[in-house]
Amino acid sequence: MSEALFFRCGACGQLNKIAAERRFDAPKCGRCKQKLDTTGQPQDVSDAELQRAVASAPVPVLVDFWAPWCGPCRQLAPHIADLAARHAGKLLVLKLDTEQHRQTAAALQIQSIPTLCVYRGGELAFRQPGAVFGPQLEAVVAPFL
Repeated sequence: MSEALFFRCGACGQLNKIAAERRFDAPKCGRCKQKLDTTGQPQDVSDAELQRAVASAPVPVLVDFWAPWCGPCRQLAPHIADLAARHAGKLLVLKLDTEQHRQTAAALQIQSIPTLCVYRGGELAFRQPGAVFGPQLEAVVAPFL
């Protein structure tokens, strides 16, 4: 039996379970039938989408809380994308723009950006304020994979 990977549909937000050997067979979302992005690239989410994904994900969720004007956030973005690609299907990587979603950022006590949060089983498992790169970034998610 092959390893199961999980990918979030960018169109409807549904989490889809895909067998590892089928990852590159152009899988489609079980709900809306749109083609799934199985590269693992970070996805921008709204408040409600964030809550749904964190609550229902069978894999750890890394959330990058960022803002468009933030220099360190822009520096961190390609490193987050690389991390997401390396762990595609085993780690769900989401981005929440704290400028557009101020209430959620306040409710989650995001006091500086970038802030990286890892959720596991619907609960906050780790919080990293500030930008981290290379091995330090990998160390943020490694205990949860």
